[in-house]
Amino acid sequence: MAILNEKMEKNGLAAKKCVPCQGGIPPIELAEAKKMLLQAKGWELTENGKKIEKKFVFKNFAKAMEFVGKVAKIAEQEGHHPDIFVSYNKVTITNYTHKIGGLHENDFILAAKIDELKK
Repeated sequence: MAILNEKMEKNGLAAKKCVPCQGGIPPIELAEAKKMLLQAKGWELTENGKKIEKKFVFKNFAKAMEFVGKVAKIAEQEGHHPDIFVSYNKVTITNYTHKIGGLHENDFILAAKIDELKK
């Protein structure tokens, strides 16, 4: 079963590529966000379903910053950039699509790719 779940994750959101958002489209509905959130373990909806957020804890500041560097690299590759807050050994990542003021599939794709860093 674990192998099947791992295979499903690799073929899921983490395997997708963010698509450029030009704006002018509505954010996804709350019901759809909740459905997609099931594929983004540990992430939670914030600001009435307009954003998703996850907190990561590390051994020390250096490890936290190493993680932030990896997140930045993925964000650049995907062309989709999260808000990142660092407090010593804690990193909070907030994803939402700035151009539409809410959530898009890209936010969940990026969340899945960020989660891959912690495996």
